[in-house]
Amino acid sequence: MKLFMLTSLLVGSIAIGQAQLRTPATSPAQIIKQDFGLGNIEISYSRPAMKGRKIFGDLVPYGNVWRTGANSATTLQFTDQVIVGGVKLAPGKYGLLSIPNKNSWTLIISRQTDVTSQTTYKQELDVVRVNAPVSRSSSRIENFTMQVVNISSSKCQIELSWDQVKVALSVETDIDARIMEQINISMQGEKPSYFSAAMYFMDNGKDLNQALSWLEKAAAATPSAYWVYHQLANCQAKLGMKSAAKATAQKSKELAMSANNMDYVKLNDKLLAELK
Repeated sequence: MKLFMLTSLLVGSIAIGQAQLRTPATSPAQIIKQDFGLGNIEISYSRPAMKGRKIFGDLVPYGNVWRTGANSATTLQFTDQVIVGGVKLAPGKYGLLSIPNKNSWTLIISRQTDVTSQTTYKQELDVVRVNAPVSRSSSRIENFTMQVVNISSSKCQIELSWDQVKVALSVETDIDARIMEQINISMQGEKPSYFSAAMYFMDNGKDLNQALSWLEKAAAATPSAYWVYHQLANCQAKLGMKSAAKATAQKSKELAMSANNMDYVKLNDKLLAELK
């Protein structure tokens, strides 16, 4: 009886010890979420490490479909329509696969979101394939890394890097027509979004005279908004209205000082120095 109780206690202690054991993941998972266009991009993948191994052409063979990470499938999720390789992708979740080669990779966006090995991959479910040239860096990246870089209002790149190899997948979004429609609707409303509309025009190379008109109206509606006056001064400067830009920047600086916002004081000082 005593032996049975002792054995039970020992077994119970081992079971408890095993249940409490927790170690770090060999290839930790990462989720990246990036605002882009009128939506966002979410990337889910795992990050294997080099650990002194030769990666491409060995651990990751050339010419074979790779899950583009470790452990689980790598996925991309778009909340708005995007364009990849000239193909429009509806909002939704997709698998990201790749075929690495020495000088270029084939990057694959697939309807399959659960591919963890080449044997489960079905090419007929590809949505788009893109050829991506390889660039090489002088330094080595220990963990496989994905990030969203070179972001503008309508373009970005999903960059993949490991060891000394980098490739990039270009993503675009056609949002200009939709934003222009929103602006037109706003201008017909009771409280037009003058400032936001003007900033869109300034940031995207559109009619600066129209942006100027909207900024003047925004400043008149919000006479203490130093940030509005600062952008009005920027617009005036772009249009060659040097004297007006100086006066507006000075007013923005004074308003910013009253609001104790030294960041805008510095921004206006910089603009005034450029206008001398």
